[in-house]
Amino acid sequence: MKQIACLGWGSLVWDPRELPIRREWFGDGPIVKVDFLRQSKDGRLTLVLHESGTAVRSLWALMDLDSLELAKEALRKRERIPEDKKEWIGSWDAGNAAPDLIFGLPAWATAHGLDAVVWTALPPKFQGKQKAPSDKQAVAYLAGLRGATRDLAEQYVRKTPKQIDTAYRRVFEASLRWTFHG
Repeated sequence: MKQIACLGWGSLVWDPRELPIRREWFGDGPIVKVDFLRQSKDGRLTLVLHESGTAVRSLWALMDLDSLELAKEALRKRERIPEDKKEWIGSWDAGNAAPDLIFGLPAWATAHGLDAVVWTALPPKFQGKQKAPSDKQAVAYLAGLRGATRDLAEQYVRKTPKQIDTAYRRVFEASLRWTFHG
């Protein structure tokens, strides 16, 4: 039976919804480069893998599936990624090269007895363009939000696991006082 893990660094960790994982998230995942670089449809700035991101230790959970294709599909559905954007779900299986922005994945997976790993690979997006906002743009955007949209954006930043200590998060904490609440 294949052992498949799912990596997480954002809302997947505190709100897996229907994602078929076993019990809990572990805090000793591989190092990933992420930051708050994607403006979501509901107004949040969410974490995505990006070369300009901060290197942090990811979290991971065992999937309750033993097929890589089923694991990728389950994650795609949880993330509400359209079927024509399946490349926005990343994956690795034993024998393949390490992916960019997830450091030492093959050795990490082997050490944890894993055969395959999946993760969300959404690109950055800001103001309708596939680009990353600067930290100043991100703060100005978040500071300008109101009502339920602001509440959602703030909740996302505050609930992001404490170990996901990125450069943008530090700026949000200093400028907006959005500190970790778990």
